Amino acid sequence: MSQIIRRIGVPPSSRGSTGGGNCPDIFELADGNFAVIGTDATDSLDPDLPSDASRADYERIVVITRETLIRAKAEIPDA
Repeated sequence: MSQIIRRIGVPPSSRGSTGGGNCPDIFELADGNFAVIGTDATDSLDPDLPSDASRADYERIVVITRETLIRAKAEIPDA
């Protein structure tokens, strides 16, 4: 597994999280991939995946807040 090299966007505390229970986050990894902390919604969203989408048994569908992604947008590389 790769190593976290930086957070993408602002820390959860800057988005209003004070208790640590609502902390979606995005991290860039040393291998160029991204890791996401979010709410596991696999069971509820899996049946709604489009016919051209699929996931492996080891993959999960994770939901992050809109604010988390919008506040990270400026730091997501174009390529």
